[in-house]
Amino acid sequence: MKRFPRPQFARLGGTFSPLILALVLFLPGAAHAQAPAPSTVRSFTLANGMTLIVRPDRRAPTVVHMLWVRVGSMDEVDGTSGVAHVLEHMMFKGTPDLAPGEFSRRVAALGGRENAFTSRDATAFHQQVPAERLEDMMKLEADRFARNQWDDEEFMREIEVIKEERRQRTEESPRSRMFEALNAMVYQASPYRRPIIGWMSDLDAMTPDDARTFYRQWYSPSNAAVVVAGDVEADQVLAMAQKHYGGIPARAVPARKPREEPSQMGPRRMEYRAVAEQAMVVLVYKAPRWQADDSRESQDALALTVLSAVLDGYSGARLDRALVQGSGLGGKRIADNASASFGLMGRGPQEFTLSAVPAKGVSAEMAAAALKSEVARIAREGVSDAELRRVKTQWTASEIYKLDSVVNQARELGSYWINGMGLDTGERLMARLREVTAAQVQSVAQRHFSDEKLTTAVLVPDSSRPENAGPTSASK
Repeated sequence: MKRFPRPQFARLGGTFSPLILALVLFLPGAAHAQAPAPSTVRSFTLANGMTLIVRPDRRAPTVVHMLWVRVGSMDEVDGTSGVAHVLEHMMFKGTPDLAPGEFSRRVAALGGRENAFTSRDATAFHQQVPAERLEDMMKLEADRFARNQWDDEEFMREIEVIKEERRQRTEESPRSRMFEALNAMVYQASPYRRPIIGWMSDLDAMTPDDARTFYRQWYSPSNAAVVVAGDVEADQVLAMAQKHYGGIPARAVPARKPREEPSQMGPRRMEYRAVAEQAMVVLVYKAPRWQADDSRESQDALALTVLSAVLDGYSGARLDRALVQGSGLGGKRIADNASASFGLMGRGPQEFTLSAVPAKGVSAEMAAAALKSEVARIAREGVSDAELRRVKTQWTASEIYKLDSVVNQARELGSYWINGMGLDTGERLMARLREVTAAQVQSVAQRHFSDEKLTTAVLVPDSSRPENAGPTSASK
């Protein structure tokens, strides 16, 4: 649905996670996959500091235009949580020349489709239109970026829409509420602790000027990138961008102060009691992020990516076999489902997450022990060469097939720009992941899963609890 934020603690974690998606997909015939025809990605910097990235792909007469702003929920301050996502909504509410909703009607009239999203790290607006309408699209988006405006009454109507979105997506879901509370416990100093959609009290108190101030602070050419992928010539796209984006006045953005997460010095645990059909247990471990360098942290992040796939990267992977099919712990079925995920990269810290929904008659403690035991088994015994080959082959094939979509091409390039990485990051990442060894996977399983780094959340079904109640007990 349009303009909804990405859920926190999503299945794939991290910022957009295009590569982890590849790890969890199974594509038959992977070994025979062929890459699409190569193309040259080019990057330009306009005079006002805006970045332009162009990837020609002439297989279809269509083009994707994406505007990325390096601002997300992590750039908010306490008291205005959710303002990045609110502003994403308000960007559709007009300019001096466009009435509310007119932007979307004009995109449709061009034969295009559009959407937008807010994450912890970024806000992005994207459209797909016929190639010959790219300049029309660029003109529309540049006008919105430079001259977004709306009246107070329009804001008050839209904030009620956003509050209802929060009710439907978070407050009416016990699991979503638990994940939100868990996220606030995992992180203490990092701004990742706040929900992307914002706390309801902050949405209740938000004013039109909160959104306007955020817009003036962050929607600057030097803090934005336009990514174009499809049936285009790079030099022609550059000329269009200089014409429509190049005249937007340059403006400095606020200095970003470091908000480093302090080291966790012991286990944290939360029980979340709510009216729910089933219990759930979630284990979150602090983990290093990949920064496209040769540091130990980046090498460990790659190995954790492969570990996640070994545990839960395909049908019948280790967690499924041991906990759901019942091949572990004496052949007893432990969980109705079990999963593993790792964020890999982002502007802030990352985490490795294990979760399970206990089967009937199984306690949350038993399910948590079973999750830990599968990681511990890899720490003791390692992984087989066959497992390693399987997940690498599937990932390679999925990455190749993914690039058949110009939307995915643009999304991937924008995501790397958000994280301060180069245009060749995708190719380098593929090469680095292929180099991960079984010994490295075993090593990270041994070193990154101590209880000192662990935060546990248990959803406890309790029919006596009022709806939307908060956590009942916690320890740090």
